[in-house]
Amino acid sequence: MANTTVLALEGLSCGHCVASTRKALEAVAGAQQVDVTIDKAVITGEASSQSLIDAVENAGYHAKLQADDASPKSEPLTLPEMSLPERQSAATLSVPASNETTPAADDDSVQLLLSGMSCASCVSKVQQALERVDGVTRANVNLAERSALVRGAKNTQALIDAVEKAGYGAEIIIDETLRRERQQQTARSSMIRFSWQAALGLAAGIPLMAWGLFGGEMMVTDENRSGWLVVGLLTLAIMIIAGGHFYRSAWKSLLRGSANMDTLVSLGTAAAWIFSFLVTLWPDSFPMQARHLYYEAAVMIIGLINLGHALEQRGRQRSSKALERLLDLTPPTARVMTDKGEKTLPLADVQQGMLLRLTTGDRVPVDGEIHQGEAWFDEAMLTGEPIAQHRTPGEKISAGTQVQDGSVQFIARAVGGQTQLSRIINLVREAQSSKPQIGKLADRISAVFVPTVVLIALLSGAVWFFFGPQPQLMYTLVIVTTVLIIACPCALGLATPMSITAGVGRAAEFGVLVKDADALQKASSLTTLVFDKTGTLTEGKPQVIDVHLFNANEQQQALRLAASLEQGSHHPLAQAIAEKAAGMALSPVTDFRTHGGLGVSGHLGATALLLGNRELLEQHQVDCHEADTLLAKQAAEGFTPVLLAANGKVVALFSIRDSLREDSIDALRRLHRAGYKLVMLTGDNPVTANAIARLAGIDDVIAGVRPEGKAEAIKTLQARGEQVAMVGDGINDAPALAQADVGIAMGGGSDVAIETAAITLMRPSLHGVADALALSKGTLRNMKQNLMGAFVYNVIGIPIAAGVLFPLTGTLLSPIVAGAAMALSSITVVANANRLLHFRPDNTPSIK
Repeated sequence: MANTTVLALEGLSCGHCVASTRKALEAVAGAQQVDVTIDKAVITGEASSQSLIDAVENAGYHAKLQADDASPKSEPLTLPEMSLPERQSAATLSVPASNETTPAADDDSVQLLLSGMSCASCVSKVQQALERVDGVTRANVNLAERSALVRGAKNTQALIDAVEKAGYGAEIIIDETLRRERQQQTARSSMIRFSWQAALGLAAGIPLMAWGLFGGEMMVTDENRSGWLVVGLLTLAIMIIAGGHFYRSAWKSLLRGSANMDTLVSLGTAAAWIFSFLVTLWPDSFPMQARHLYYEAAVMIIGLINLGHALEQRGRQRSSKALERLLDLTPPTARVMTDKGEKTLPLADVQQGMLLRLTTGDRVPVDGEIHQGEAWFDEAMLTGEPIAQHRTPGEKISAGTQVQDGSVQFIARAVGGQTQLSRIINLVREAQSSKPQIGKLADRISAVFVPTVVLIALLSGAVWFFFGPQPQLMYTLVIVTTVLIIACPCALGLATPMSITAGVGRAAEFGVLVKDADALQKASSLTTLVFDKTGTLTEGKPQVIDVHLFNANEQQQALRLAASLEQGSHHPLAQAIAEKAAGMALSPVTDFRTHGGLGVSGHLGATALLLGNRELLEQHQVDCHEADTLLAKQAAEGFTPVLLAANGKVVALFSIRDSLREDSIDALRRLHRAGYKLVMLTGDNPVTANAIARLAGIDDVIAGVRPEGKAEAIKTLQARGEQVAMVGDGINDAPALAQADVGIAMGGGSDVAIETAAITLMRPSLHGVADALALSKGTLRNMKQNLMGAFVYNVIGIPIAAGVLFPLTGTLLSPIVAGAAMALSSITVVANANRLLHFRPDNTPSIK
């Protein structure tokens, strides 16, 4: 049965406020039916009361449960209403269960750490196994991170069972710190293991190869047969010790009717050793020219591939450094103020509502609000903004930022997984686990790659056995072994995940959060960028620039009347008037009414007041002709003119302007140089919108559009063949953000906009848009380079391994060279992806 929650609302003053609040509430998970008036909201559904209150607060208004709906179980502990001694005394109390920091109810994702994967075909098998589990809606498997992100699972143990049944290992990771420790521990142990296995294989293979190169006998004779038997047994032992993991993995795959990279390595090296040992045991059964031994090839291949894995592991650790640096931003402890003085607590014990202290050099442990003191905060690693920000009482601070100078006491507002930094880390990790369309194509190819290679090897061997020169058996062995070794699909499997891991991590360092990898691919092909005006191109903080008076009225009186009428309103224009009238004594207003999209009205004593646009005044038979010239002039110059009338006569015109962001013009020029078409989409009147567009350098303007019409405007552009990105910050931008090919939410925007957008900018600067698009192009270019390299390597390598150059050269490719080439291909992909860690978009003055 659905619950009904009734919220008392404050700060709503017009139809726009009501619409914004309704949209914010409708976006909350579990809210089924929403009714909003100017002072009350009734919500039916399963949404928690706290999530509904948070949605209203994030929309810029205030809400609380009505008295008959409130319950002690869900009532939050709000220390700001306490006196400081009370707050200090309560600082060490536990927050009620309803306020404990837990993952959001609608976050049904499960993270797995995987073991045993070696190539793209492994990824395909694990992903298919996870997707077959009951309830799973999506599974993203990341070869580079050896991890999986699964959504919708009803039983986490079923996920582990499915992975193990597919022949791999898995464990559930809930705590981010534990995940990090386990991944680092696994990476270190893997690198150490691959390194000594590589050293062992090469230590045996290099002397044997050198023996042959410098004239040593590599053919079995009666005189050296005993020595080669010893060598054969020694190489077998080394193959088991240094390469046993290849054979165990291949055997598990075989038992499940599948094949992977380890299958190719195992077949190739085993064929070389078995042939050599058979020749050693029964040399007389083979023609003299076919008695060549390949012991050195077997151990050299194992050594080289292990060396490649060790170097690849090292490169993969580098690719995750951007995310690790974000994790390093959180300190392990926090200093809490109590009635007994200052106390240091582990970060896990910090609760909402506690009062904490910071001094110069400290990192902020949790999100909070400054209560006392002031300081300069370095927010570069969180937002990409290199200039320290001055924060004073009442302002918010974020976990991970650092006190550059000063000392403050602050109240913990969000802890654990609810901090902004934790959400960023989760977004980055989820994006790194996702795949763009180009990566999914590589996965489909990889799924059939290994069986195809085995078939090519067998067919090539058969051709050489029946039609090749003498000794046919030896040539056949070399061909089969070389094709199997050179075609291992490691590079193909690593091509896209390595680029995504490095690219998304680098983007986070620039304050650009990418929700999924597909957004990067789409963003790289955009042609048109559509910008909301208020809060995106502009500061979102309108100011009264001038006051024009009519009928011999005084400015102070006009301001007092307008501010009295708008007092308590959170509408941006009302806030601008209230700021201009700051310090004046205001009078109570009666009969207050809002006129959607037009303005407001009310009575101040016997004086009837109207405040709004010309249409509102004309509806109330107010003659506005004397203001016509000024109205047209103000709109042409980019101002929003607001008229005040008292008792049927125009009193004043307030010239209000929301200034362009300080760096908007430079950023838009940068986007123009990059070849994008720029469009402004706004509900403002066309004259004002065009004036701002001319100043900003916007190509086209779509003005006078209501919130519900913004998505239709995006559709119109898409119908013309444009690839469109929508850049916005408000709740009313959410439909357009969802309709666009790529939605980009500005930093500081509403939670609804951020949730809808595919890319979020942590700092409110349009340079972030240019950075995001440059990074998307760079990442896609890197993916294409990796995929092209992997495909070209196999397209060229397999035919050469099959002997197509033999008629020209008279020699075949050595299996040892094939093993080295295969290892080098993986190392090359990892190294190329890691170039993204140093990627820097052009002309980025705001990036450190």
